[in-house]
Amino acid sequence: MGSPSGPPFDPDDPDRGRRERDTEPIPRVRPDDVPGSRSGPSDGPPFSDDVGYGDGPYAGEERSGRAWVRDPEAGYQAPQISEEELAGLRVDASGMPLGPRRVLPLEDEPSSLVARYLFPTERYRGEWKRHWIHLTTPILVGIAATFVLGYLSGFLAGRDVGALTTIAVLLWFAVMGWVAWRVADWWYDRFILTNKRVMVVNGIITRKVAMMPLARVTDMKYEQSPTGRALNYGTFVLESAGQDQALREIKNLPNPNELYLRVVEEMYEPQAVEARLGKEADEAKADDGA
Repeated sequence: MGSPSGPPFDPDDPDRGRRERDTEPIPRVRPDDVPGSRSGPSDGPPFSDDVGYGDGPYAGEERSGRAWVRDPEAGYQAPQISEEELAGLRVDASGMPLGPRRVLPLEDEPSSLVARYLFPTERYRGEWKRHWIHLTTPILVGIAATFVLGYLSGFLAGRDVGALTTIAVLLWFAVMGWVAWRVADWWYDRFILTNKRVMVVNGIITRKVAMMPLARVTDMKYEQSPTGRALNYGTFVLESAGQDQALREIKNLPNPNELYLRVVEEMYEPQAVEARLGKEADEAKADDGA
């Protein structure tokens, strides 16, 4: 009669030997018996002292293989962190980082050009003119016109052609007037950041004001060409939840990385900005009192 827990015994069963090997208990292996262990022979792969063989969570079940367990007596080694890495993590009692600032200093007051576009409850965060690379085209045109028309005026003056010389001089004045207009337009072109929105104001006679609320900015990035990385300017791209975007791409902004940090901090950590402003105001009052 066969065992109630398994099939009847059959001496001619071809799988009998395999089942006996699978069900045979696996003996525990001591580190001294393993070649290459620290206490055994030197040949073979080394074994760590803080790892051994154990019964594991499946002890007593029909399960083959070994379970790795950590030696509880092995010491835990804390990760090595340098002082430079810790400097960026330390904060004071108010939550302000003690390490070096990663954003540009905040301006105190807006210029008269910008102040007229801010409402009373809005907190001013800064304004920026475009990088001087924005003036590359008008400056090159002015230099080329000076050399070409200057040479042409001298050449025509030697030929005693007064009318053409006058036309060349007037043409030079027209080109330089266009250059001056572009420079003035660059001077009045401002990128503005507040605690509620970003704005771009430009134009001399026809003034244009474009804005986007920070709450509607879904994505923001900046791009830098190799020349932009060398001269420290870039292009900002703002994505909004709406389809019609009055302000999306702002080219040739200076210090793009610092400006990016400023805008991101205003979007995600406005409390940190307010805390820094309050701390700087307290320090300024203390310096004035001293």
